[in-house]
Amino acid sequence: MTATVVVGAQYGDEGKGRIVDYLATDADMVIRFQGGSNAGHTVINDQGKFALHLIPSGIFNPDTVNVIGTGCVVNPQSLLAELRDLEQAGVDTRNLWVSSRAQMLMPYHAEMDALEENFRDPGQKIGTTKQGIGPAYEDKMARRGLRMGDLLDSAWLEERVANAVVRTRQKLEALGGAPLDADAVWAFCQAARTHLQDRIVDTVPLVRSALDAGRTLLLEGQLGLMRDVDWGVYPFVTSSHPSAAYAAVGGGLPLQAITRVIGITKAYATAVGAGPFPTELADATGEKLRTLGAEFGATTGRPRRCGWLDIVTLRHCAWLNGMTELALTKLDILDAFATIKVCTGYALPHGQTETRYMPDTAALQQVEPRYTELPGWQQDTTACRAWEELPSQAQAFVTFVSERTGLPITLIGVGPAREQIVVNPQ
Repeated sequence: MTATVVVGAQYGDEGKGRIVDYLATDADMVIRFQGGSNAGHTVINDQGKFALHLIPSGIFNPDTVNVIGTGCVVNPQSLLAELRDLEQAGVDTRNLWVSSRAQMLMPYHAEMDALEENFRDPGQKIGTTKQGIGPAYEDKMARRGLRMGDLLDSAWLEERVANAVVRTRQKLEALGGAPLDADAVWAFCQAARTHLQDRIVDTVPLVRSALDAGRTLLLEGQLGLMRDVDWGVYPFVTSSHPSAAYAAVGGGLPLQAITRVIGITKAYATAVGAGPFPTELADATGEKLRTLGAEFGATTGRPRRCGWLDIVTLRHCAWLNGMTELALTKLDILDAFATIKVCTGYALPHGQTETRYMPDTAALQQVEPRYTELPGWQQDTTACRAWEELPSQAQAFVTFVSERTGLPITLIGVGPAREQIVVNPQ
């Protein structure tokens, strides 16, 4: 009875989707355990290039059961559009199931998200994608949200919709929004039921049967720990927990079933949205990383902020996630650099000493990163398939990161395709 969790070890966009796609070729079940359609996982394999938003990255293996877990917020329209795109590309989606306990993201959530972001002072904007994720989780915690399983019981759904409309209408009007149309809300729910009811199930029997039978389970999260509502750069965070500890809750399995936690990190660092990002490079080097790495959001297309790899961030995320190993992606993007910097500590504000621990947001905005400079290799690594084929300087870079984080780096990405993975024998 074992499961593996794949989580982001930075601010998100680390390449989790491509690692899950790689691992899913041997997985019996892949579970998405939190988040919504506000961020994407880009996957490139023999079936094409895809940007997944809600659907687990194991969907490309027809023998893998894919579950959108209870910890997610599901926009039915986004999910249906994603299914349509996959099916038009010839991907078999019959093995996709949605937890009846997952929250349903409604159109008014997106409207509320935009109104609230616009209402904030310029210096206090979070950088939300305005997809409605925050308001949907807010309704969940206020116990007025609608769940996907509500669609399966008309009488219960009618009662829940009536309650949601009354509460939401008041909030929208207070923010200057348009009056909420109760009939439109009901029609939205009816359409969602028509198209998705056959996929909505109690996922506990599915997961429990797989674990009891000794199947291989993968759980994938969205974003990274630096966007966790408790342990990230609050308030510039998402509204859920993209952490391994939450995987058991959002996926619906016992904590002791999780025996392996793989943290995903790029060979450099990126972030989308507002908030502190200590190693950000607002210069030609940052632009070079962005251009070579094609650093634009899979969902929004927004340019990502780019900087050097940050060991303080990795150690913070590794500890709180209980990571057993790291997978390092986009090593090939550093092929073009004569020298490479790695942040190994922060100088704290107000004359305090250097630290290797993660300060809270107010202090993090003022820290000065301390760098170690390493020689680059300036050789093409995209054709490497074994550790011995990597240039010696690239091996030294990987070893440096492994030693400073205290974690083995077991997988190394040298390109976006599924086969462009180097397995590190350690």
